[in-house]
Amino acid sequence: MAEIATVFVSPFLQVFFEKMASGDFVDFFRRRKLSDKLLKNLNTTFLTLNAVLEDAEELQVSKPVVKKWLDELKDAVYDAEHVLDVIATEALRSELDAQFQTTANKVRKSISTFRNSFVKEIEPKIKDVLERLESLTQQKDVIGLREGAGGKLSERLPTTSLVEESKICGRNDEKEAIIKLLLSDDACGKEMSVIAIVGMGGIGKTTLAQLVYNNDKVKEHFNLEAWVCVSEEFDVFKVTKIILEAVTSSPCYVTNLNQLQLRLKECLMGKKFILVLDDVWNENYVHWEELSKPFKFGAQGSRVIITTRNHSVASVMRASSTHPLKELLEENCWTLFAAHAFHDGNSNVHGELVVIGRKIMEKCGGLPLAVKTIGALLRSKPYVDEWDKILKSEL
Repeated sequence: MAEIATVFVSPFLQVFFEKMASGDFVDFFRRRKLSDKLLKNLNTTFLTLNAVLEDAEELQVSKPVVKKWLDELKDAVYDAEHVLDVIATEALRSELDAQFQTTANKVRKSISTFRNSFVKEIEPKIKDVLERLESLTQQKDVIGLREGAGGKLSERLPTTSLVEESKICGRNDEKEAIIKLLLSDDACGKEMSVIAIVGMGGIGKTTLAQLVYNNDKVKEHFNLEAWVCVSEEFDVFKVTKIILEAVTSSPCYVTNLNQLQLRLKECLMGKKFILVLDDVWNENYVHWEELSKPFKFGAQGSRVIITTRNHSVASVMRASSTHPLKELLEENCWTLFAAHAFHDGNSNVHGELVVIGRKIMEKCGGLPLAVKTIGALLRSKPYVDEWDKILKSEL
């Protein structure tokens, strides 16, 4: 029987892979003699698509054809999940039927006939989903998607705690809510608690964390503060070392995890600290448990803020409070857009450009990163025909 490969899976496809790898699903395929090749092809196709998803996510802002490809992929994946759910339901039904083996032959024959009809009905649906996915796989090369291009997290510019608050638009409500949690000493009996900021790429998670981290009241409230950009593979030793260096403001040359954690424990002992772990991807509970051991020696009221794209990461890190970020409101988007698109930040003297600019901004989907990127691009093109060209190109 085909095996489901174990690889890093994009959160977008995580649910599908979990369902397809389940014992019930594989056993059902085997018992019903559904095509082993069909399952293998389905698995291979999803692995191929998984490899380019990071690149697609980053390119969709600047390439409409990539966004269209992603939308079609989502539709196909939802249909595939529906098929898997139908199979899972039938697998459960078969298991229940097996508990009534003493039932009359007539009933068993009826059940058998039903099962055969189910196989005939479900196999074409699997083939249909597979054909759609294979078509999308072929398109990936045409639209220029590269395997692992977006997933090389080490190529991304590391974040820092610095922020220019005067250029930030929106997020006041979210900022105040998190600050209120940080300043509260009600830690439910815990020395340390985790606050998670969750949202898609470019939504402004890091910016919100920066605003909170640099708030004067927050700085006065904590004895110790540290900002760490995790981003890359969640290596406990490496992340612990970076945290220790951030806390001590000194390089560390220790090569032993035990010694690292002992030193970090000493630094945090009895102190009320705030630690920001930006861009976390870890979904391994054991790794988080190992990393967080020294944190538990801090004073009650200590806080860890994480930013992540995945709710599952917040769950693994046992976040006591999760803050999902939504797209920016239209007026906040426009203020941000104008600040980056116009040299003086004042759009009032650019009447024709404002009309076109607002139409362009609508296509940014409320994502601050997209708004800033497009605004900065237009800043160097202060002419109506150039803005109109970009509007019509659907960039």
